[in-house]
Amino acid sequence: MADSGRAKPPGAAESPGSGRRRGESPGGSSFSSSPGSGRRKAPQSPGSRSKQPASNLGHSLRRVTLTKPTFCHHCSDFIWGLVGYLCEAHCFGPASQKKRFCCVCRKNLEGTAALRCEVCELHVHSDCAPFSCSDCRLCHQDGGQEYDMYHHHWREGNIASGARCEICRRACSSSDVLSGMRCEWCGITAHASCYVIIPPECSLGRLRSMILHPSSVRVCSRNFSKMHCYRISESSQQCELGNPGGGEKRPPRKTPTATEWKQTLKVFDGDDAVKRNQFRLVSIPRITKNEEVVEAALRAFYIPDEPQDYELQIHTQQQGLLTDDIINRNGTPDNKAVFKDSPPEAWLLRAKPQEAELLKICAGWLRSGIAYISITVGKSSTVDSVLKEVLIQLGKQVTVLHLYLLINTITGIHISLRQMNQTRFYVVENQNRVVQVELLLGGLPQNLNTEEYTQLLQQHLEIKSHLVTISQVYAGQGAVALQISCFSEAERIYMLARDTSINGKQLTCLVIPEIMKSKLIQGCSPLLVFVNPKSGGLKGREILYGFRKLLNPHQVFELTSGGPLPGLHTFREVPHFRMLVCGGDGTVGWVLGVLEAIRHKLSCPEPAISIVPLGTGNDLARVLRWGAGYSGDDPYNVLVSVSEADEVEMDRWTILFDAQEMNEDGTQNGFLEPPKIVQMNNYFGLGIDAELSLDFHHAREEEPGKFNSRFHNKGVYVKVGLQKLSHTRNLHKDLKLEVDKQDIELPSIEGLIFLNIPSWGSGADLWGSDSDSRFEKPRIDDGMLEVVGVTGVVHMGQVQSGLRSGIRIAQGSYIRITVTKPIPVQVDGEPWIQAPGQIIISAAGPKVHMLKKSKTKQKKQSGSVKEGRSESPAREDGAN
Repeated sequence: MADSGRAKPPGAAESPGSGRRRGESPGGSSFSSSPGSGRRKAPQSPGSRSKQPASNLGHSLRRVTLTKPTFCHHCSDFIWGLVGYLCEAHCFGPASQKKRFCCVCRKNLEGTAALRCEVCELHVHSDCAPFSCSDCRLCHQDGGQEYDMYHHHWREGNIASGARCEICRRACSSSDVLSGMRCEWCGITAHASCYVIIPPECSLGRLRSMILHPSSVRVCSRNFSKMHCYRISESSQQCELGNPGGGEKRPPRKTPTATEWKQTLKVFDGDDAVKRNQFRLVSIPRITKNEEVVEAALRAFYIPDEPQDYELQIHTQQQGLLTDDIINRNGTPDNKAVFKDSPPEAWLLRAKPQEAELLKICAGWLRSGIAYISITVGKSSTVDSVLKEVLIQLGKQVTVLHLYLLINTITGIHISLRQMNQTRFYVVENQNRVVQVELLLGGLPQNLNTEEYTQLLQQHLEIKSHLVTISQVYAGQGAVALQISCFSEAERIYMLARDTSINGKQLTCLVIPEIMKSKLIQGCSPLLVFVNPKSGGLKGREILYGFRKLLNPHQVFELTSGGPLPGLHTFREVPHFRMLVCGGDGTVGWVLGVLEAIRHKLSCPEPAISIVPLGTGNDLARVLRWGAGYSGDDPYNVLVSVSEADEVEMDRWTILFDAQEMNEDGTQNGFLEPPKIVQMNNYFGLGIDAELSLDFHHAREEEPGKFNSRFHNKGVYVKVGLQKLSHTRNLHKDLKLEVDKQDIELPSIEGLIFLNIPSWGSGADLWGSDSDSRFEKPRIDDGMLEVVGVTGVVHMGQVQSGLRSGIRIAQGSYIRITVTKPIPVQVDGEPWIQAPGQIIISAAGPKVHMLKKSKTKQKKQSGSVKEGRSESPAREDGAN
C-alpha cells in the first residue's frame, strides 16, 4: 500500500491533528510533536523521565490504575499495578510477541487483514488504512520548491529487536507495543524522548554512496499517484502481512455487536461517506450522555478535537430522542440529556458552525524551526490576508505565494470530517514551473525510425505534436521516450496507452523520473536495482519491498513492468552507477542483453553488476560467491555486501545459428531461416543436456503455477532425467567440431557443452579440478571456452554428485560446429530444437564488469548499527 495525498516537504512536519484546529490560542505559534521538528528538549534517560505525562496533542489521557500487565508506549518499559495514564483515543492491548503493530490504532496486526506501504515502514489494519496520515518519504523534487538539505524522516514503532537509542544507548525497540523512533533514510533509532535532540539533517547512513539522493530526482507528478510514479504494479498494492503472496485473505476483525447493555450506531463523517456507504460502527451504553456519544464517534474516526465543537445529526427520518434536537445540545450546562432505546439507525457527524476557525499552516522552508503557524480565519478572510499574516509570523518578506488547498478545504468541510482532519496546509514560494513529464512507451513494433514511430502514435494515441516530443528511440526494443509539456495530455496518453494494443501486442507506459546529474553527491555510485518478482517463489516480491524501503524507490525497478529498459533509460545520464539484478541466470542474461544493445546511449556504458540469486541453478551467482540461492537474508546486509564487493571482468560470447538445409550428399541447399544471433554468458549445450532442459521447459509451460520452488524444479529435472536413462544418441556422428580453425575429433558422447564459467547444472564442476598439461586453468576472463563432453544421464548425475568430471575435449576462442540433423540445444538454460546448419561461437565485444562478493567477513554490528545503518550524528553538548 502506498500512502496517498500530498507528500510532506522534508523538515516541515505536521502535528497529528488537522489543518483546522479548535481550542488553540489564535495566532500563536504551535510546536509539533512530529519527528524532526519542534522545541528542543534536554536529553533524558528513560528512567529519569517525569512521572506526569507531557501534554500530547491528539491524545485524550485519563488517570487509571493499571490492573493488567502492559508496556509503556513512550519508553516501552514493563508496567503493572502502578498509577498510569490511558489514552482513550487508542487501545492498549495485552502483551504480544509479534513485531508488527498498526500505526493508526497501535494494536497488534496478528490474525487480521493488514496493509503496508510499499516504500516505507507503515503498517496498518485494512479498516484503519483510511485514517493513516499521508507522511510517506519524500523521494524526489516535484519541480517546485527545491531542497538541498534533507531532514530525518521519523517513523514510530515496528523496530527490529536489539535496536538501541542513538542518544542514551539503551534498548528502544519493543515486541509488545508500538514504541521507539526510526529514521527511514539513515535507519538510526531512538526513544521518543531522545530523538528530538538529534541534529535534523540526515546523512542517509551507511548506504549513502549507493542511494539515489532525493534532491537529484525530479518528477512532475501532478495527475499521477505515487503508485504510478514509483511504478508499483497493482498486484502489490495490497500485500498482507504474514501472507505476502496473496491467496486467501485473513478474516477481518470482528465489529462490535449489540449486547443487553449496549447498542451500536452507524456513523458517517460527511456527505461523501454517505454516498459511498462508508461508515464506522460506534458501540455505546443504552443510557449515556450525548457528549459521550459524540466523543465516541470522534474516537471512531480518530479526530482528536473537543466534542463540544461537533454534533450528531439524524440521517434517517426516525426520531429516538427525548426532544426534537437534544443530540445537538452538547454544550448545555447540565449535560444530562441521554439516549433512549431504539435510536435512529444512522447518524451524520458534523462540525458546528463557528464564527472563526483556526488553520494550522506549515512552513515550506527547511530551516524554519516552527512546525506550523495557527491563523484565525473567518467569513471575511481571504487568501491574501492569510498569507500576509503567515509571512509576518515567519519573518519573511511579503511576496506572491500560493497556499495549497485552502479555498477548496474551507468550502468542502461537509464532505468528510476525517479528510478535513488529515488535511495539511503549506505555504510555498510561487514559482513558474516548467511542465515536463516523461513517459516511456514500450510494446511498439521494432526497428522503425522516429518518423514512423510518430505516425504510429498519432494514429493510435492521437498525440498532439505541439505538446509531445519523442526524445529517445530504442528501435531494437520497440520503445520510445516522450517529453510532454502538459499535465492533462500526459495523463490522457498514460491511461490510453495502457488500454491500447498494436499488432496484437499490449503497450506499456511508465512515468520516468529525471535524474539531475548536477545534483548527484560527489563520488557516489547509485545502485540501479532490477527485481524479477516471479523468480524464487514469493521471495522476489519480498526483496523488492525490502529494497524500496532501504533505497530510493526511483532506483528500484520491477522487471515485469517493461523489462530492464526503463531503469537503464532513467540512469542514462548518471556518470557512474552499479547494478543489482535479483533473479535467476536467465534474468541476468536478459539484463545484460538489453545493456549491450543500448550501452552506446549511456554515460556509464560498463556498470558493474551484482546478483541476488532467485533462480533454480544460479550458476553465475555461485561463481561470483553470491550463493546457491536467496535464503531470506536481510536486504540491508545484501546491500552492504554489494558495496564491499570486488569488481571483476567476465567474457561474453555471441552464438550465430546459421541454419541451412542439407541434401543427402551433404551439400548445402539454401537457408531454412535467417541467421539467429544469441548472447551467451554461462554455457551452451547440445544433445542430452539440452534435451533435459527442453523437457523441463515443456513441463513448466503446462503447469507454470507449480514451478515456484527450487526444490520442486530440481525434482522435475531428476524425473525427466530418469526417463532418459535408456536413451542413446550418437552425438559425435551428427556433429563436426572446429576449435580455433583446427578440426577436433569427438569421442563417443551424447552431450557436448561449452563452458564460460566453472559451474554447470546447479553448481557442478564439469571441467574438474585436476591439473592437465594440455589445458590452461579456466577463468571467467581468459577469453576462452572449455569444451566438455558427457556420455549420458548417468554420467551427468555422477558429475553433479561430485563423483566424476566431464570429458575434456578442447579450449579455444573461436568455435565452429556443423550440425547434420535437428538437435536440441540450450543457451544459459533456454532450450529449443535447432535445424541442421552452421553454429559459430566468438567473443562478444568488450568484457562485462561483474561484482564478486568479498571474502572478508563483515564485522558483527550492534543492534543500533545494524538497524541504524548510519554513523552516529554529532551530538549536542550535554547529551548522554
